[in-house]
Amino acid sequence: MTEVRILPYSHVVGQTDLRRCLELAFVAPGIGGVLVSGERGTAKSTTVRSFSLMAYGGLPVTLPINATEDRVLGGWSIDALMTGKTEWQAGLLEAADKQGLLYIDEVNLLDDHLVNIILDVTSTNVLVVHREGLDRPTVAVKFTLVGTMNPEEGWLRPQLLDRFGLLVPVSAETSVEQRHEILRTVLRFEEEIARPDSPWLAKGAARDREIRTRLDRARTRVGQVKMPDEILGLCSRISARFEVAGHRGEKVMALAARARAALDGHEVVTPDDVRAVAEFALAHRLPEAVYGESITWTAKERDQLNRIILE
Repeated sequence: MTEVRILPYSHVVGQTDLRRCLELAFVAPGIGGVLVSGERGTAKSTTVRSFSLMAYGGLPVTLPINATEDRVLGGWSIDALMTGKTEWQAGLLEAADKQGLLYIDEVNLLDDHLVNIILDVTSTNVLVVHREGLDRPTVAVKFTLVGTMNPEEGWLRPQLLDRFGLLVPVSAETSVEQRHEILRTVLRFEEEIARPDSPWLAKGAARDREIRTRLDRARTRVGQVKMPDEILGLCSRISARFEVAGHRGEKVMALAARARAALDGHEVVTPDDVRAVAEFALAHRLPEAVYGESITWTAKERDQLNRIILE
């Protein structure tokens, strides 16, 4: 079997928000996945693949842009239709259940019908297929969904945006020092993968195992982290004051805050946990996003959030 050579997750430079949201979605799968929005060349795919290799032990199941419904959901083989022998060919969703992560690059370019089906399965953890007059028994599937998109190529419809738990905007680094470090890391990785026993890659793999252990520990104990009613009230108040559409925003905010507390080894969710995740849970659910105007979280929103938390 060919060894997968991907930049170790611990060697990824920058992308702090993206890495944090991927970790939160791993710790608390109920969050409902992560949508990553950013221009080309910002290492969205690299970060997702490095995370998948670290957290799930392999590359994510990747959905191609031209995927058909049969390829996604699965279907009966042609022989089965002709002979009457039922032979099921599993699709990408069942493959994602085994691997742990389904990755959709340029999800905004995928057919809305397919996106809706995938999001339904993600939220219910149930795959039901009725095809060619043959009904497949209901299958339980569970995986983390990660989608990336370039907003210059168009947004998802608001109804689909809302189905993603967290939204993370990414952009090119503006710091010269950070860009220098990114360039140095990329070039070094290209050199190191040619070496059969690279200490640099071995160090990254060891650090990745430590991160995975921390994530597993947090995932095991997240249900034990206390969620005071005051925190639930805070999440509800924030959503109401920001005029967030629907009620999914406060649920995701609460789950993400709890996952953050678990990752940090805390026993009780605090307002600081809520403050840290609110942007990612709410930005794509604000009125501006619902009406297709823009998806932003600026200093104005941060100031408003701080005022609500301090009330």
